[in-house]
Amino acid sequence: MSGMKRSPRNSVNDRPSGLRLALRRQRRLLRPVGFIAAGSLVGVLLVGIFHSAVPHSIGTLSSVHERLGAATAASGLRVMDIVIEGRANTPEPLLRAAIGVNKGDPILGFSLEETRARIETIPWVEHATVERRLPGTVIVNLQERRPFAVWQSQKKYVLVDRTGQVVTDQDIAQFPNLPLIVGRGAPTAAAVLLDALRERPALAERVEASVRVGERRWNLHMINHTDVLLPEGHEVAALDRLTQLQQQHAVLDRPLAAIDMRLPDRLVFRPRIEAKEDAVIPPAPPETNPPTVPVVAKKPT
Repeated sequence: MSGMKRSPRNSVNDRPSGLRLALRRQRRLLRPVGFIAAGSLVGVLLVGIFHSAVPHSIGTLSSVHERLGAATAASGLRVMDIVIEGRANTPEPLLRAAIGVNKGDPILGFSLEETRARIETIPWVEHATVERRLPGTVIVNLQERRPFAVWQSQKKYVLVDRTGQVVTDQDIAQFPNLPLIVGRGAPTAAAVLLDALRERPALAERVEASVRVGERRWNLHMINHTDVLLPEGHEVAALDRLTQLQQQHAVLDRPLAAIDMRLPDRLVFRPRIEAKEDAVIPPAPPETNPPTVPVVAKKPT
């Protein structure tokens, strides 16, 4: 054996025979056969379902989903689990009804887009995604609206988000730390004022309600019943000035009915008038401009 000459590598004699090449090709073709068969089966089902649905209504996607679901459910493609992510405040019964899919239903028998659209009609939901993970899982991901303030309007209370979108009028007492805003147009205009108050916590803790006046400016109704009339469009500067006045002169601890800050070159302090029994209060002169303050109730507890 040692005397036999071996053929050099890559020589003609080292090449595989035609039979070996054929076997190699066959093995390569056989490896993905399971996936190809499954894909072919789904493809055939889709073609058959589509053609059977076309005569009835080309635009009826729901019938296509129903036929596809019925055709594939027998092979085990059914909903085994529904996973909900991101839910904190959205009522679960309302969410389940909007999803409209139950365990055991065909997982290909419903429209992801239609399901998402139904979920996003829930006021708590700002955005939703719905996806299938075969063979049997449906995943719903929610991006909920964040409560930003409690809005009092016509003796009713609702939660609103930062953009002014109404979130809910239920269970308001669960959010006792949210600021109270009052008046028409308050929700869509509140973000700048409330952000400024949050940056000044010593002042914010004295505010009972922020009242929108004429849909153009704000009054601050303080817990000691003093009303601070803020200038239109210059709320942040006025808050800084009010903070300074409180630090230097404790104006918010005095018995004042109102602090008028609407004029850039002056402050107007209106003292609180204590009504006495049988006292007659004369009407205001014609040219005066007394502050008009809406009645503000406390948030429901």
